[in-house]
Amino acid sequence: MTAPQHTITVDDLTGPAIAALLQEHVDEMRGISPPESKHALDLDGLRRTGITLWTLHDGDHLLGCGALKQLTPTTAEIKSMRTARTAQRRGVASALLTHLIAEARHRGYTDLYLETGTDPFFAPARTLYTRFGFVTCPPFADYRPDPHSIHLTKNL
Repeated sequence: MTAPQHTITVDDLTGPAIAALLQEHVDEMRGISPPESKHALDLDGLRRTGITLWTLHDGDHLLGCGALKQLTPTTAEIKSMRTARTAQRRGVASALLTHLIAEARHRGYTDLYLETGTDPFFAPARTLYTRFGFVTCPPFADYRPDPHSIHLTKNL
């Protein structure tokens, strides 16, 4: 049996597969979080200056994505972490998060931040981030205190 050929590359956000995965992400977040607590970026939001999105593929199959949004010259936020439903529990999020942390270090960031939900749906994400050394922190950047959000940070 041949091992999967996972590749992680910067995505130009023009393909139908990434558009569909991100739309699924935004739609799901809208269904779980109240409008004022939804912080998922759509395609246009991810095309802004200072944001880079990577995708993880197994051959031609898109399995997941994750982005870095520069906040300051030394800090960044993780955005749009998403694993395709068909690829969950296969290490996709761990591989992407490992890549994002390495890229953040390569770029000279000293701290990474992220926001995720407090709903039980987000428990696997919170577990993943904790396993990678993220700890709770006060709201950062433009975030405000919100009972539906938890803010996390990791010193690099």
